[in-house]
Amino acid sequence: MGAAVIELENVAYSYGGGELLSDISLKLQAGSFHFLTGPSGAGKTTLLKLCYGALVPTAGNVRLFGKDVREMERDDVAVARRRIGVVHQDCQFLDHLNVSDNIALPLMVSGRDLLGEAANLNELMNWVGLKSRASAAPPELSGGERQRAALARAVIMSPDAVLADEPTGNIDWEMSQRLLRLLVELNRMGKTIMIATHDLALIRAAKTHVQARVLRISNRRLQLAGADL
Repeated sequence: MGAAVIELENVAYSYGGGELLSDISLKLQAGSFHFLTGPSGAGKTTLLKLCYGALVPTAGNVRLFGKDVREMERDDVAVARRRIGVVHQDCQFLDHLNVSDNIALPLMVSGRDLLGEAANLNELMNWVGLKSRASAAPPELSGGERQRAALARAVIMSPDAVLADEPTGNIDWEMSQRLLRLLVELNRMGKTIMIATHDLALIRAAKTHVQARVLRISNRRLQLAGADL
């Protein structure tokens, strides 16, 4: 395991006057695989947002790649966030662009040479099993295809870490297994993975493929869940 990619130290986050998370410390080492679980509304999405710099903690420190979020300029935060791929719970696509262009959007936004990246994009589409859907419009995709497109978009910039928020929430078991296998493969390539999910069956299934640590948010705090999941 390498250095900490994302580090939270005594972090608290308050929202609308109430404390949602309190005294949370967490180190995501390079190449580690974590699940984040806990009841609905426990703060899983908020914790993920703290982990990729979309929210600044009310108390405590968050460090991305060794730099404190509070001391980072806006450009530094943008650079750090390029190194963290995020798969959001409700993956939004631009419906007037085809699937391939939607996946390539982060490349366009960052000013990369799209022609130079074409082979990489093609390989990625193949890897997530969407090569035949490249020219489809997003509304034509099934739930499972949408999630795989969202994962492809999250990793197109070759990030060091991938954070996924309930990526299997709206898809069937077979599709969620397929998505899990892709995330396990990314981890084997050395990427740090954290998946927020309330699907304990998914976590159990993962344990046969990867050494995963399970974190649980309970009563605003973070606990390491036991092996009895």
